[in-house]
Amino acid sequence: MLPELSAAAWVLLAVAAAVVGVSKTALPGASTLSIAAFAAVLPARQSTGTLLALLIVGDVFALWAYRRHADWRALVRLAPAVIVGVLAGVAFLAFADDAAVRRLIGVILLLLIGFTLWRRRAAAQDRPHGGRVLYGTLGGFTTMVANAGGPVMSMYFLAARLPVKTFLGTAAWFFAIVNVAKVPFSISLGLLTPTGVLLDLVLVPAVLVGALAGRALAERLDQTVFDRVVIALTLVGAFYLLI
Repeated sequence: MLPELSAAAWVLLAVAAAVVGVSKTALPGASTLSIAAFAAVLPARQSTGTLLALLIVGDVFALWAYRRHADWRALVRLAPAVIVGVLAGVAFLAFADDAAVRRLIGVILLLLIGFTLWRRRAAAQDRPHGGRVLYGTLGGFTTMVANAGGPVMSMYFLAARLPVKTFLGTAAWFFAIVNVAKVPFSISLGLLTPTGVLLDLVLVPAVLVGALAGRALAERLDQTVFDRVVIALTLVGAFYLLI
């Protein structure tokens, strides 16, 4: 059965689902706004699992749009650290308090923004392979705990100075693989439920609308504007998680 929600709650969830689509095809990090909306309407644990299913739907559209633009070398190098981070997130979820988790991730994001901007200034031509263990582990951890890996990995790909489409294609493959891998853990932890899946089925059209709108937007985004928007959305997400 679908949960009993007010009209305002349905509108908020539909907008949040559309933002998921936009985040997958144009503005990585914007999905943090969807995390906030789902957590405001649904119980915290249920919101995490329900949003995960919609993120996977968004991943499908992102792969359709950018599947040929990925930097596979970067993805392969990230894999070991991401696996460690995801497993650490699974262990952490078994014991952690929701408020503590949110604040920890917010602090991590702020530190990563500072670290990324410092690296970009200090080494204009240096690709951040030395930071892949840090970014990969934190990305895996935050995506498992709160679906909040988008801003973390956005900072990594931004520091790598990837062109817009390569950035989006690499992120598309990264999250498509990681989000599918999270499904068994989310089910076993009780985060993804039949009720949540039914809710997702109602919201899938909104994800599609957002993905198509994001695809059109990405074609018009200047690289400098894209970089600044990604950083701004990451800051918004970080401060939201700290409140």
